[in-house]
Amino acid sequence: MNLFDVYPLNDIEIVKASGSTVWDANGQEYLDLYGGHAVISIGHTHPHYVKRLTDQLNKVGFYSNSVKIPLQAELAEKLGKVSGKTDYQLFLCNSGAEANENALKLASFYNGRKKVIAFKGAFHGRTSLAVSATDNPKIIAPVNSTDNIIFLPFNDEDALKQAFESYGEEISSVIIEGIQGVGGIKEASVSFLQLIRTLCDQYNAVYIADSVQCGYGRTGLFYSHDYAGVNADVYTMAKGMGNGFPVAGISIAPKFTAWHSMLGTTFGGNHLACAAALAVLEVMEQDQLMENAAKIGDYLITELKKTEEILEVRGRGLMIGIELPEELSQVKKNLLFKQFIFTGEAKPNVIRLLPALNLTKAQADQFLENFKIAIKG
Repeated sequence: MNLFDVYPLNDIEIVKASGSTVWDANGQEYLDLYGGHAVISIGHTHPHYVKRLTDQLNKVGFYSNSVKIPLQAELAEKLGKVSGKTDYQLFLCNSGAEANENALKLASFYNGRKKVIAFKGAFHGRTSLAVSATDNPKIIAPVNSTDNIIFLPFNDEDALKQAFESYGEEISSVIIEGIQGVGGIKEASVSFLQLIRTLCDQYNAVYIADSVQCGYGRTGLFYSHDYAGVNADVYTMAKGMGNGFPVAGISIAPKFTAWHSMLGTTFGGNHLACAAALAVLEVMEQDQLMENAAKIGDYLITELKKTEEILEVRGRGLMIGIELPEELSQVKKNLLFKQFIFTGEAKPNVIRLLPALNLTKAQADQFLENFKIAIKG
């Protein structure tokens, strides 16, 4: 049997990792500023994380949600404290797409409506409704196609007002990334997020803050949407939540009432997943990683803006987009294969930096120095 060939692969095999450093099968060392799509939040093989998982695996690795799992309640309490949403409720699942899927479903249960407002450049996942709310027709299969998604221009307040005036009583939810990742590290404006909150209140629609990539402390606050000073009804999270272990969740405002079988999952919230997620929050809290993300991110952004070849630097904290002119489209490859630094991209010519939140200033300087070299080829 062969693998189903859906991933364009770099000819690199990673065999060892520690902090923000990884090594390939040939012994080559790399600086990891991508963390496997913003997943590695507290660094590879963090000792506390490894111990937490190992200790839990030696007790019980899995049982289903048909029994009490005290680790779930412990995780909910810790997440509420670190995120500042202490009165919210937690539903645990497995992936970002699943988190968004459940959020959209919860909203529809809440108000009995079908239409969803999403935005140009959005990426919310690859499952049924989540992929339909993703602005990429190529990955929307015919069976996923629906007339229930209304795509609007990102940060266009007039278009948003008009949509609510036209469809207000039909709109179930508005789903938005605080900072678009795949869309090119484009930040939702404070006034735009505040307007979403106002219109959702006015029309009894649900404000869903997709924090799968832009959340979990990456921007300096727990959810990037928090910069707008208003609360969403549902926050979705995954990626950095488990530092590599597949775990996801939705944080749900108090106004929602659960009923048995409303939502469900086999693997979500299992013992190992909760241990991983607790380890991440414990390290974030103990090592003040949100503060570090803000500090090192500000430093990187300030220094990058001094580089004249860059068209624009966007983002907050350690979620940074570097837009380059077309003639510098080779810079990402240069960084990987000549300077041995992992970064991401958003097509056509945006380099994405999504490193661990404990990235050091020395590692930031290492990148800045090598970025200048990569530009020259």
